[in-house]
Amino acid sequence: MQITNKIMKRNVLIPCFLFFFVWSLSAQKKTDEEAIRSVADNILAQPVTQFVGVDNGTVYNSTSEIPEGKDVRFKSPLTEWHYSNGVLDMAMISLGQYLNEDKYLEYAKNHVAYGFDNHEYFKERFRNDRNHWHWPFGQLWNFKELDDCGAMGAAVIEVYKLEKKPEYLAYIENAANHILNGQDRLKDGTLSRTFPREMTVWADDAYMATSFLTRMGKFTGENRYFNEAAKQLILMDAHLWDPAKELYYHCYYDSEGRNGVAYWGRANGWIMISLVDLIEAMPANHPDREELLTILKKQVVGASRWQNGNGMWNQLLDKSDSYDESSITAMYVYGVAKAINNGWLDTSYRNIARTGWNALKDNEITPDGRFTNVCVGTGISEDLPFYFNRPVGDNEKHGLGLIIQTGIEIMKLNDR
Repeated sequence: MQITNKIMKRNVLIPCFLFFFVWSLSAQKKTDEEAIRSVADNILAQPVTQFVGVDNGTVYNSTSEIPEGKDVRFKSPLTEWHYSNGVLDMAMISLGQYLNEDKYLEYAKNHVAYGFDNHEYFKERFRNDRNHWHWPFGQLWNFKELDDCGAMGAAVIEVYKLEKKPEYLAYIENAANHILNGQDRLKDGTLSRTFPREMTVWADDAYMATSFLTRMGKFTGENRYFNEAAKQLILMDAHLWDPAKELYYHCYYDSEGRNGVAYWGRANGWIMISLVDLIEAMPANHPDREELLTILKKQVVGASRWQNGNGMWNQLLDKSDSYDESSITAMYVYGVAKAINNGWLDTSYRNIARTGWNALKDNEITPDGRFTNVCVGTGISEDLPFYFNRPVGDNEKHGLGLIIQTGIEIMKLNDR
């Protein structure tokens, strides 16, 4: 009898334990909004308006405090004037507007203002001992590549709408002039770079150019910016798309008439988010809109073929033995979700976005709001091991703006 009672008690206790265990796990899971707030609030807690002495670690709040001859660096990479910071500034503005909370808008306003308030100090002391992008705020005054002024220029447009400072407008006009008239191009007009070979087309530059051009079109109401953005995406599709794999190559070498070796994830992501942002912003009767929608839809189908069962995409999209990478997963989720939210794709594609988002929210956003497994900045290489072995960062700057924008689109998708 005692044995029977023990068995009965055990049979009661085990289901109860399992129930409370499962309940506690579900109670710990964040909602979509809570997950994105945690990332954004973690960013707000970081010191993004400070310099630190290279030799002694002394903290300086502005250039006026730096002793003459002292070499300094940013205390946080989030202070840099880098395209990833532009993506983050725009994401924080979008989040502030979506949630109606000024603290996120203030982040972007403060970051841009800090650059304009302090860059002259470094400009006056600039030496050619290292590339301009390794100097504090070197990319604010020195436009050589689209990385220097594209996404940050786009962010300044968004900040200018909130604070109409004349120096912001002058910067915007200079960025527009560089993108339209100063950047290297192929004979057909495709924007290009001079490295690693002369006249190299980078998939990354789809975003580095069109993030600015798209917002400049909205800001000015001038179709010439939409026209140029559409032209670039159509040309890059022609140079980089591989119809066999339904993916984009990372680059095209015009001098050799061939593509590179890698279908790098984030490069493909830059093209997708450029497409959806432009299609959403451009006039509904724009003559290139239907062609851009066709390009977007074929990319979404291609992306779906390479999504893993866990919802993630790989660092090298066609290499299942490369690591799951968070930034490309966020970019694809953003693109698909935005396309559904705008009615360009039907809801049968919803699970692509939702599965990818759940993988990110449940596994790549930590309880304290750090975003994990994001590949660091990556150039172009002729050997695949270069891409396989790129490090990943914890709260790496290249992923922060992307995950916030993705979360916003997912919250909109939930409302459909």
